[in-house]
Amino acid sequence: ELADYLRRRLEDVDGVTILGPPVGTDRAALCAFVSEVVHPSDLGTFLDVEGVAIRAGHHCCQPLHRALGYSHSARASLYFYNTKEDVDEFIKALEDTLKFFGSLGGGEDKDAEADDDAFVPLF
Repeated sequence: ELADYLRRRLEDVDGVTILGPPVGTDRAALCAFVSEVVHPSDLGTFLDVEGVAIRAGHHCCQPLHRALGYSHSARASLYFYNTKEDVDEFIKALEDTLKFFGSLGGGEDKDAEADDDAFVPLF
C-alpha cells in the first residue's frame, strides 16, 4: 500500500520519470526515478541537507540504465517504520529541490523570485 502511495505521489511530480512497474503491480517498497533538471547525485546531496535520505547511482543495474538511456538514477526506499507523512515530506523536499535547480537554468518561473527564501541550500 505504501509503495503504491509513493509511486502515485512521484507520478505527480513535474520533471520526474519513474523507472519500474506501474501502480498495482507487485513490487518492492521503493521507486527509482530520474529528473530532467538535476543529476541523481546532486539531488541526493540536496535532499540530504533537507533531512531526506535517498540513494543515487547505478543500483547494480548499469545494463538497464544503458537500455533506458540513463547513466544513473535516484531511488526512494521505504521500510516498515515509514508512513504516508514521510512520503509527503519527501515529495515536498523533492519538489522544492527540483524547483531550485530549475531556477538555475534561466527558466521563466515567475514565482521563483517571490519564493527565493523558501528553499536555501547549504552550499
